[in-house]
Amino acid sequence: MIKCNLSGLLGAKRLKIADVVRETGINRGTVNRIYHETTTRIDYDTLERLCRYLDCGVGDLLEVIHE
Repeated sequence: MIKCNLSGLLGAKRLKIADVVRETGINRGTVNRIYHETTTRIDYDTLERLCRYLDCGVGDLLEVIHE
């Protein structure tokens, strides 16, 4: 299973979904699905924008959870 840490990263930086949408240009629905971990896929462009905005790596944003 893959876990997305977007909510934790935003909380640590005291950012809101609206901030991400405004600053990255990513669709609000896309950010919401990633934030709430209901998405089934993420485009490379979206990952890159999020990582650049949050100044983090893909491994900080996504992690594999072994069950």
